[in-house]
Amino acid sequence: MLSTLLTAFALMLVFEGILPFLAPGSWREAFLRLARLNDGQIRFIGLSSMLAGLLLLILFL
Repeated sequence: MLSTLLTAFALMLVFEGILPFLAPGSWREAFLRLARLNDGQIRFIGLSSMLAGLLLLILFL
């Protein structure tokens, strides 16, 4: 189980690093726009992301 968790974490880091590596200017602009959102909008994005991940886990496990 630990091996699977570490593999998933490693893949997440790879995917998270693709955009800053390939297009740092676009990544910076997206990050600045995200920083200007209010707390409610950021919470909604976080909730949506968690629900999408949970749905993918349910579908593929």
